[in-house]
Amino acid sequence: MSSTEIRHTALDAVHRSLGATMTDFADWDMPLRYGSERDEHQAVRTRAGLFDLSHMGEITVTGPDAAALLNYALVGDLASVGVGRARYTMICQADGGILDDLIVYRLADTEYMVVANASNAQVVLDALTERAAGFDAEVRDDRDAYALLAVQGPESPGILKAVTDADLGGLKYYAGLPGTVAGVPALIARTGYTGEDGFELFVKPEHAVQLWEALLAAGSAAGLVPCGLSCRDTLRLEAGMPLYGHELTTGLTPFDAGLGRVVKFGKEGDFVGREALAQAAERAEARPPRVLVGLIAEGRRVPRAGYAVVAGGEVIGEVTSGAPSPTLGKPLAIAYVDAAHAAPGSTGVGVDIRGSHEPYEVVALPFYKRAK
Repeated sequence: MSSTEIRHTALDAVHRSLGATMTDFADWDMPLRYGSERDEHQAVRTRAGLFDLSHMGEITVTGPDAAALLNYALVGDLASVGVGRARYTMICQADGGILDDLIVYRLADTEYMVVANASNAQVVLDALTERAAGFDAEVRDDRDAYALLAVQGPESPGILKAVTDADLGGLKYYAGLPGTVAGVPALIARTGYTGEDGFELFVKPEHAVQLWEALLAAGSAAGLVPCGLSCRDTLRLEAGMPLYGHELTTGLTPFDAGLGRVVKFGKEGDFVGREALAQAAERAEARPPRVLVGLIAEGRRVPRAGYAVVAGGEVIGEVTSGAPSPTLGKPLAIAYVDAAHAAPGSTGVGVDIRGSHEPYEVVALPFYKRAK
């Protein structure tokens, strides 16, 4: 398939029937919003939202050496993940640069599902396939085998409970279990990208419409609404979650991004990027060149990715993500700034918005944490 051919999820007709504004995202035609992105955002924060995330890239790794392969190919210790659990990790280049951030689910003793970002799915697939040489393991492209729906928000457990007999109460954060939802076989995972409690449901594409409609019906009394990618971005921004291509790139290591904790040097065997990442860890401990921080506007002007962060007339960093925050009621930004200006409460920091240096407060990430 040509990389420029636009793909459609199994829910494409449903999105159009709901009047969604569609957008091209990583060669997929995806819903940006159905109505007001602010209303969709607030629904997830206070009630629940339903997302189509079928553009994400599922890659299955199976075989006797599946764990050993993933420990070699990725920076995390995947061999230590229990069956039915998931882990956030990264795949890096030999020079330590981040190729993608991933969630890896251990489905069985010798079977894992790697979930890559849509824009990097082919890159991750190619890298895993190449790194599988010499291992007794198979890397399989399962992007067409799954549709992915997400129910996110404080009401999501109750909504899902109404349509499944799976033990949701026993399902921990970053865990997954097979079950039946609205009569549909699914992998039910307690994961998400919104900062709220929620679930991601991996199902066969032919079951997607049935599941979507059943969830909307089950959640109608609780205020569940369909949500697009636009509010997903503001939700993850408030929660301080990185987005590949913005906070994470091949030009940065996990240590540059403040996510060195995902790199497990103590695991058994070598892994791609180990030497470069060990050097990056030493540099970060000595004195990081730039640090990822949160910025909260004192005014109303909205920062965007690529805008310069300034102090004392000098450029001290760059915005990686920015948007108005429906929860805080102010514009927010995530930015890499010089270490000297990275401490929460640092004063005299601004963002250059079309030549005007707008004042911003430096804060620690995340901007928003849900009540437990």
